[in-house]
Amino acid sequence: MSDRGGVRIATRASALARWQATYVQERLAGLGVRSTLVAIETDADRSSLPIAHLGVGVFTKAIQEALLDDRADVAVHSFKDLPSAVDPRLELAAVPERASAHDVLLVRRGFDVHAGALPLTRGARIGTGAARRRAQLLHVRPDLVVQPLRGNVPTRIAKLRAGEHDAIVLAAAGLERLEIDLEGLERFDLDTSVMVPAPAQGALALEIRRGDPLGDLLTDLHDVGGYPSVAAERGLMTMLAAGCQLALGAYARSVDGALELEAFYEDERVRVVHASAEGAAMLAFDALGRPARARAESAAPHDGAPS
Repeated sequence: MSDRGGVRIATRASALARWQATYVQERLAGLGVRSTLVAIETDADRSSLPIAHLGVGVFTKAIQEALLDDRADVAVHSFKDLPSAVDPRLELAAVPERASAHDVLLVRRGFDVHAGALPLTRGARIGTGAARRRAQLLHVRPDLVVQPLRGNVPTRIAKLRAGEHDAIVLAAAGLERLEIDLEGLERFDLDTSVMVPAPAQGALALEIRRGDPLGDLLTDLHDVGGYPSVAAERGLMTMLAAGCQLALGAYARSVDGALELEAFYEDERVRVVHASAEGAAMLAFDALGRPARARAESAAPHDGAPS
């Protein structure tokens, strides 16, 4: 921990990443702990290539290196961006209370829409950079034209307003955290049964150097009750070695004292119930069947796409 500035919080420089880091900073202030933000540029920030082409850890590696180089004390990640492979020199210290996990469909006002799970006319152009979203959109509506989309949340919304797309799909958490003005656009909140979110979507992950005493303090920020749901989703992701190149969605919730885990992988959808996070993840992994597991075993782990 820095003696001069208190806890040094590493974060990406985007507006959403800074919001997330500032949220942690405010929570620490409530515990009487001073902190400063350390902005880190990642590979994803420096490139305009599709996320799936950039390799493992494009949103997290540079931030983790800041921890290992002692330029920061804690990293604030969007949990869904963390690769399933764990660096043994680092550890997860806390997962604060999760924000909304579902996705949102934004449509240009005036574009023809109709009733339905995806209320778009035939052949509508819909933008997304996530393999998960692309696969599920075409699974529900094979008539849609799915177009690649990169950039931070305001940039993607600007592209929609400029007419580059008829609609786009974004994470609800990012829209709500940034309180973005959606004037001129129509918002449709997508049920998780229609668009299964990315594992741990809406959750933050606070990472530290392994064994750092700071971890004892950060446990006060951990959401003990909500964490099993996130752990089940991440557990399935780890078993499948899945990430931005694979179309995996996983969403768990507590139902009558057990965890209900819904998953979409490639073209397969399953729903399982188990008392533990590990058990739910294992049941979902088994239910996806040998074809899905065979694809997973031949694929290298990658991290997720941005909110």
